[in-house]
Amino acid sequence: MNWKILVIALTIAVESSQANPFFAMDTAVRDLKELDTVKSLGYDGIGWKTGSAEEVAASVAQVRQHGLKLFAVYSDPYAVLTATGLVLDPRLEPAMKSLESTDAVIWLPINSEVFKASSPEGDAIAVPALQRLADTAATHGLRVAIYPHKGCWTERVQDAVRVAKAVNRRNLGVTFNLCHCLMVGDEEKIPELLAEARPYLFLVTINGADSGKPNSDWDQLIRPLDGGTYDIGRLLRTLEKLYYVGPIGLQGYGVKLPPKDNLTRSMSAWHRLNPSSGGSDGAKQPPRKNP
Repeated sequence: MNWKILVIALTIAVESSQANPFFAMDTAVRDLKELDTVKSLGYDGIGWKTGSAEEVAASVAQVRQHGLKLFAVYSDPYAVLTATGLVLDPRLEPAMKSLESTDAVIWLPINSEVFKASSPEGDAIAVPALQRLADTAATHGLRVAIYPHKGCWTERVQDAVRVAKAVNRRNLGVTFNLCHCLMVGDEEKIPELLAEARPYLFLVTINGADSGKPNSDWDQLIRPLDGGTYDIGRLLRTLEKLYYVGPIGLQGYGVKLPPKDNLTRSMSAWHRLNPSSGGSDGAKQPPRKNP
């Protein structure tokens, strides 16, 4: 392990007073009316969605009123890489003002109809545009994390890392999304992919999932954290060995349970599996097969 990474990780841990804050993504919360539940179950905060500056400001206020932290905001519509530039949600830059002092990360999926998924041919156009975006975000004290998403130009975490290296801005990094990594068939590569991503890794998202199911339905790759056959405990131990102390989010897209049930089950699994909370070896836990 690079000693500089260790120093950075330990500094972050001391400053935050907690390794790996655990938060619920908007896909797991669905409505800000669930914030009481999020707080009572012990989540550290949420990830939410972009919108107008006024909508984002209102969301920030609600999250703070509940004593929670806003860890990330998801850009939807996605950024779109064209032959001539990167088209962003026009609401994104005005919303940055509303996010000042939150330390929230802007999640940026990047789609393209011109460049194939994972194609480096789009780098020459994307990199300068992302440098400008990162510089703008920096004026508001914000960071940007490329969000790998199945079917997008930045489909894999290694795509995001390649681009982040070229952008070369301290406030632009990547997210590791377990469900998308499994979907694209990179399950066996996860330890090495995390090691490669580590210097740029701002956020991680997890969920219960079935192992060995690439290109399957999302209901097999996104379950409550206690569901499925994929060894979440092993993933968390890998992150611990890499001294990753940043936030970890709960993905809940498509989970058919009521949000409170999913959040409750997933928090129980988090306490059991998370090494930093004294959790046990995930491999020793009998997986629940159904969400």
